[in-house]
Amino acid sequence: MQHGSGGFSRVTAKMSGWLLPLRVRDDRIDKGSIDGMARTRRKGQGRDSGGAVPRKMRLAPDRWLAGLAGAGVLLTAYLFFAHFSGAGALFCTAGSSCDIVQESRWSILFGLPLSLWGLGLYLLLLLAACTGTTVATRWRRVFSLSLIGVLMSLYLTTVGWVALEAVCAWCLTSFGLLLAIFGLLLWRRPAQTPASGWPRWLALHAIVLLPALGVIAVAQAGWLSPPDDPRLAPLAQHLRDTQVKLYGTFWCPNCQQQKRLFGQSADALPYVECSPNGRNGTVALECVSAGIESYPTWVIRGERVTGVLAPGELARRTRFHKWNASAAADAGAAQQ
Repeated sequence: MQHGSGGFSRVTAKMSGWLLPLRVRDDRIDKGSIDGMARTRRKGQGRDSGGAVPRKMRLAPDRWLAGLAGAGVLLTAYLFFAHFSGAGALFCTAGSSCDIVQESRWSILFGLPLSLWGLGLYLLLLLAACTGTTVATRWRRVFSLSLIGVLMSLYLTTVGWVALEAVCAWCLTSFGLLLAIFGLLLWRRPAQTPASGWPRWLALHAIVLLPALGVIAVAQAGWLSPPDDPRLAPLAQHLRDTQVKLYGTFWCPNCQQQKRLFGQSADALPYVECSPNGRNGTVALECVSAGIESYPTWVIRGERVTGVLAPGELARRTRFHKWNASAAADAGAAQQ
């Protein structure tokens, strides 16, 4: 029995030695099969998704912001078309507050109508309202753009009221849209936004926007315009010396255009202000005595001429011969 039992033990040990490598190889095969199946599954998922690299989810368009910005796009596009076609906007009849503002020098910025600048701003607002990967990112973009629009509209409305005693209904409509966008942003401000805190956030905007508004004010005042024609100052003095009169008002668009033709020399013109007491005030006695009924009106050698006159035409009518002489001298110098 002992001998048999010992032989059985030796046989069992030998069989275990044979089976152990097989079991290890089976375990390796099973593990390799599992890893391969996992890799195959991942490749299959990549093929199902077109093999594209996963991207951040984009937000759905903000309907309220997009709607307000879209209304602004339509408004400014219409005003730009009216300016470009020369037809004039609705309700902007000749001499109305709207017409006075639309034809003033404050309706142009760097040679382009403000309606075109407004159209660009509203398009950016519409784009920002329809894009973005996070609510906070979209909020920051729309906040900055709408703040620019609100400050610019506030500046122009104030200038129109103070300098022209007029307001434009279309401009006020645009101002209202921008205030609605800005107010909606404040009401729906995401938590912990702005992340840097309000003082730092507003200070950064002030550093950029306040100098920009200063540049705009300087540009609209004409201080960035190219140098005036050197003949304008002598012509303005000649008009004064020959008793020529220019009757106009501060709110008259054509009167402002007439002055702009003389640049910095406009202050030397023999100008008579017919509305010294405001747009709705009494007409100046000198204008009433002269029977002035429309603006601007020139009185040259007893002859009345209504409308804007080019400096060259004024030189011809008043026999300012130095105008052509200076032009001929300049042409000769250029040829040499």
